[in-house]
Amino acid sequence: MSTEAVTAAPPVPRLDPAVAAAWRARGGELVELLAAARDEVGPVAGVPVGDRPTVLVTGPAEVQHVLAHHPERYVKRSHRARMLIGDGVLAATGEAWKRQRKLLQGQFTGTGMRRYERRIAAAARTAAGRWARSAAEGAVVDLGDEMRRYALDTIWRALTGHPLDDATDRELGAVATVVARMPELPADASDAAAAVAGELARIDLIAERAIEAARSGPAGPDGPGLLALLTEEGHGYPDRLIRDELVTLLVAGHETTATTLTWLYLLLDRHPGARQAALAAGVEGSPQRREAVLALVHETLRLYPSAWLLPRHALEPDVLGGHRIEAGTDVLVCPYLTHRDPSRWLDPERFDPARFTTPGRRPAELGAYLPFGLGARACLGTQFALRETAALLELLLPAWTTTLHDPPSGASYSITVRPDGPVLATLTPAAGA
Repeated sequence: MSTEAVTAAPPVPRLDPAVAAAWRARGGELVELLAAARDEVGPVAGVPVGDRPTVLVTGPAEVQHVLAHHPERYVKRSHRARMLIGDGVLAATGEAWKRQRKLLQGQFTGTGMRRYERRIAAAARTAAGRWARSAAEGAVVDLGDEMRRYALDTIWRALTGHPLDDATDRELGAVATVVARMPELPADASDAAAAVAGELARIDLIAERAIEAARSGPAGPDGPGLLALLTEEGHGYPDRLIRDELVTLLVAGHETTATTLTWLYLLLDRHPGARQAALAAGVEGSPQRREAVLALVHETLRLYPSAWLLPRHALEPDVLGGHRIEAGTDVLVCPYLTHRDPSRWLDPERFDPARFTTPGRRPAELGAYLPFGLGARACLGTQFALRETAALLELLLPAWTTTLHDPPSGASYSITVRPDGPVLATLTPAAGA
C-alpha cells in the first residue's frame, strides 16, 4: 500500500462517545458495544476499547482483506491463552508458526482425516452408551458436561491413540478451569499464571505422562496418536513445545466442539421441528441426512461461532474499506456480528438450518460466514470438528429426545460463547428408536 494512498484515505469513522459512555455506565458486555458500533457506524468502525486505537471489522469484504488477503499486515499480537497453550500453533507467529502449521495441517485435512474415522466413531458410540444408561435410569444430565466428555474423549484418542479414562478426565478438568477463569485473571501475564499455578502444574504433569507414553508405551487400539508423530526426532520438537502443542490441540479440539453441541441442543429445544426435519431428510447413513445434520451444525455455528472475536494488530498503515488504518491499530474481526448482519442474512436472529441446504438462502461472499476463521490462520481442525459433531448427532438425534429443565437464556462471552448456565436435561427414547 503506497504512502500516498494511505494518506489520501479518510480516517475510520468512530462510534459516538456518548454511546460508549452509556455502555460503560451500565456495565455492558463487550459484544453490546461492538454491536452498537456495527449498527451505528458501519462495517469498519472505531471503538473505544483498550489503550490503543481499535477498529471493529464486520463487513465480508473487509474481513477477507484482513484475514485472507493480507495476513502479513494484520497479525496476531499475543494470544490471551498463551499462559496455557504456550508456543503451540494457535499462539505461534512467524517462521515457527509456519513450521508447526505445515506439520499439523496434513494430519487434519484430506487423507489425513481417514486415520481418525474409527476413533471418532468409537468415541461417539461410548457417548451414546452413556446416554442409554442415563435414559434407562431417568437421570438428569448436564448436556454441557456430556458434550465436553465426548469431545475430550475424541481429541484424546486422536492425540494418544487411547480412549479417555475417568482418572484422566478428572485431571484434565484443570484445562477447563483455566479456560473458564481466563476473563477474570489479572492482565499481567505473570500474575495471571500465578493465579492458576496449581492447575497449570497439573496440566504439565498430564502432558509429561502422555509424551512419555507416546515414546515408550503401547500403541492404542487404532494405532499411535498424533503425539507419536510430534515426538519423532526428525521434527525437532523439544518436550516443552510438544507439551504446548498437546495442550493447544486439547483446548482447541474439545472446547469449541462441546460448546457447539451444547448450543445446538438448546436451539433444538426452542425449535423442535428442526430435529424432525433433519431426520426426515433421508434414511440413516444417507447423504441427505448427513447434509441435513450438518446444516443444523452450520446454523448453530452461524449464531454461535467457535471463535466469536478474532483480534489482529496492524503492523503497517493500510486502507481498509476505504478508510485509513494506522500502524499499531488493534483490529477486531467479529464473526459473531458478521453472521448476524441483517444486510447479509435474512432474519439473522432466527434459527433456520435451511440456509445451508437451500440455494440462495445464504450470502455468497466468503467473508460472510467464518465460524472457523478465514485465510492462512483458519482453524486446522475444521474437518475434524465437523466430522466428530456429525458422528455424534447421527447417533443421538434418532435415538433420544431431550427435555430441558430451566434452560439458560443468555450467553457468556469468553474465548468461546457459552450458555450462561448449565443445560440440564432428561433423556427419553425417541418413538421408533
